[in-house]
Amino acid sequence: MDNNAGFSPYMNKVHTWGRIWSIGALLVLLSVPTAICVHLGVWPEGKLVLQALAKVIPIYWGTAVVEVITYTPMLGAGGTYLGFVTGNITNLKLPCGLNAMENAGVRANSEEGEVISTISIGFSAITTTVIIAVGVVLFAPFLGKLTDPSSVFAPAFTYILPALFGALGAGYFRKHWKISIFPILVGVIVLLFAPTLAVGTLIFVTLVASIGGALLMIKLKIVS
Repeated sequence: MDNNAGFSPYMNKVHTWGRIWSIGALLVLLSVPTAICVHLGVWPEGKLVLQALAKVIPIYWGTAVVEVITYTPMLGAGGTYLGFVTGNITNLKLPCGLNAMENAGVRANSEEGEVISTISIGFSAITTTVIIAVGVVLFAPFLGKLTDPSSVFAPAFTYILPALFGALGAGYFRKHWKISIFPILVGVIVLLFAPTLAVGTLIFVTLVASIGGALLMIKLKIVS
């Protein structure tokens, strides 16, 4: 396939529809509290809202910017738009998109990678919605017992995310074990000094460490 054929028109559509759905999702989210306030006739004081935002903006807004910078090169534009609209990027959409592109042998900065990433994240969102709906119906009577701290299954729910990223990362570490050493060490050191660091920020830090470490090893001819 010619990587340049039809790429610009496709990307134009990706950005057009991505902006539309992103703005639409934002409006839907804001419409819920707005509708509640209108229905009850009660509105929060502007001063209190600003005080609350002042506490979360430095954390969540900074993380949001970092996540966009980090996830876009990894998932492509289409996958990033769809991932942010549907949510749960770190836990589900990112591993799904990366694994799909890895199996297909494509990169996110190619037209093929854009298509594969977008399709995989789209199917992931649909599958998740269906599974959640089925799970709510079937497991609602038992879910409290399964997640109860005294349940034998409780530890499994604590280690879902580490198991997910461990399984995903093992394949990359095995293939490129030399260049994986430095970012892993950087991540461990950062967590030792900042154990509550947001996941998105940690991914950005280790990503920069990965690129810098790989370039240094190539320059030193440790890897080719």
